[in-house]
Amino acid sequence: MRLLSIADYARDIRPHLPREVFAPARSRLLWLPIHLAVAGLGMWLLWQHPPALWLRPLVSLLVGASFAGLTFVAHETLHGAVVRHRGIRRVIGWIGFLPFAVSPRLWEAWHNGVHHGHANLPGTDPDTYPTLAEYEGSAKVRAGTDLALGRSRLLGGISLLIGFSIQSLHVLVDAPRRKLLSRREHTIACLESAVAASIWIALAVMMGPVAFLWAFVLPLLVANTVIMSFILTNHSLSPHTTVNDPLINSLSVTGPRWFEWLTQDFGFHVEHHLFPAMSARHGRSVRKVLRARWPERYQSASLPKALRALHRSARVYETSTTLVDPKTGRRWQTLAPFGDHSSSPSVAPAPARVERAPRRADAVMALRPRSSES
Repeated sequence: MRLLSIADYARDIRPHLPREVFAPARSRLLWLPIHLAVAGLGMWLLWQHPPALWLRPLVSLLVGASFAGLTFVAHETLHGAVVRHRGIRRVIGWIGFLPFAVSPRLWEAWHNGVHHGHANLPGTDPDTYPTLAEYEGSAKVRAGTDLALGRSRLLGGISLLIGFSIQSLHVLVDAPRRKLLSRREHTIACLESAVAASIWIALAVMMGPVAFLWAFVLPLLVANTVIMSFILTNHSLSPHTTVNDPLINSLSVTGPRWFEWLTQDFGFHVEHHLFPAMSARHGRSVRKVLRARWPERYQSASLPKALRALHRSARVYETSTTLVDPKTGRRWQTLAPFGDHSSSPSVAPAPARVERAPRRADAVMALRPRSSES
């Protein structure tokens, strides 16, 4: 199947979308005070008036959910989908990314620039998993990849619990080598992250270790898990591509409507890569057009099914469309563009033969298009 560019799809789809979907969604800023209030009140309660022991995990869960919600606000705002003014975007982005101490200018360079410009391009996209050559050529790459979700290993849960925190720190440290930022911009990015980190260090000193564990550490694990559940499923089951084709190298993930609302429609990821400056609240409108005009290419799956597929498959690319477990030689095919995966029994890549015989060229499975909107 020939790969197409974002511009190819945009030219075809844009005339079928109402003009208002491209306007800034300023009302999304209402999420900011809501999540700040929930997180702040929850942390204060766990510090000053600790509830019964059995209630503390629930409060930590709520704080963590709001940490994740703040991250969704930061992500959408820094794309220009909420406000257009760069200075205001960066202030909101810094506040939204405060739990992870991520610099908004680093995020713009890393995520908006490199990831969106070169999604799933090996050697360039910081968010993609390595090729077999990269895995075998670097002990650091092997160590990180072996802790990733996959190969049915429970240890892979670590990448959900701390993945976004570790990746953000790694990209900040590695930014000069990747030339993501100028020396001046990198210095400012480090200061932005340092100020955020100093706030949490000060709170840790004030709260003490036990209260800080409940009020920040456990919520941060929750937020990491929510964020990484989307980040990993959005691209890590898809092929490496040399042309940035979002309908091939990306996967939209779905859930119950209330869950999509709480996660600010972050799962509409194919749609987001086509129109990153559009609010994700319009993801359903874009999906409707994609299903009508590109039904054989558009790919979507429920979030639980996509996570199960990640758990069962490997995270190293032997070829652009084959995942391999370097330790056992077992292979899986990446997702193939045969439409909506949501109604299929499984979206897990089908294991290929372990022997050295040529792998099958057919798709992961025959997929039935879903007839109704989810």
